[in-house]
Amino acid sequence: MAHIASPLASIRSVAVGSTNPVKIAAVRAVVARLTATVTVDGVRVPSMVADQPFGDDETIRGAMTRAKSAREALDADVGVGLEGGVVDGAGGQMRTCAWAAVVSRDGREGVGGSLAMPLPWQVARWVRGGLELGDAMDRLIDERMTKHGKGAVGILTAGLVDRQRAYEVLVSYALAPLLTPELWEVPTSGA
Repeated sequence: MAHIASPLASIRSVAVGSTNPVKIAAVRAVVARLTATVTVDGVRVPSMVADQPFGDDETIRGAMTRAKSAREALDADVGVGLEGGVVDGAGGQMRTCAWAAVVSRDGREGVGGSLAMPLPWQVARWVRGGLELGDAMDRLIDERMTKHGKGAVGILTAGLVDRQRAYEVLVSYALAPLLTPELWEVPTSGA
């Protein structure tokens, strides 16, 4: 695959704030398009939010905390955090959300998401009752550790959407301010 000319072409190390193989593979697939010499390693770090975040704000906060903590833990050039959550909607409906956050060694940050799709009423009931989404999905289809594989998105779309590729899009969105920094500069005068 061809590499994209990027301000990130000189990065050598990326830390992912997770040991989930799907999340690590998603980050690896994205950064491999930016540079051939990057290493991507996962590290277990706390999110400092609930095990099952509710709402976009809490989920974004968890992703950003993971990105910063992972970068610091591995002294990496870039840290990436991915966090999945749920959002309550009208009429008892619940949807998923997923957010990626990136932090560079020089302090630049980006956030991208959200993987929004409706959840079955039974899953929403279990989540409201205290189960994490991954555990609720395991119960729904009588499997184990689906969050380390196809996840809710793969299960509920009957495989039409691959969880890793969905995360790749979120990571790409989060990288936007680092990929095109000139477009993110704050004007110095009334522009």
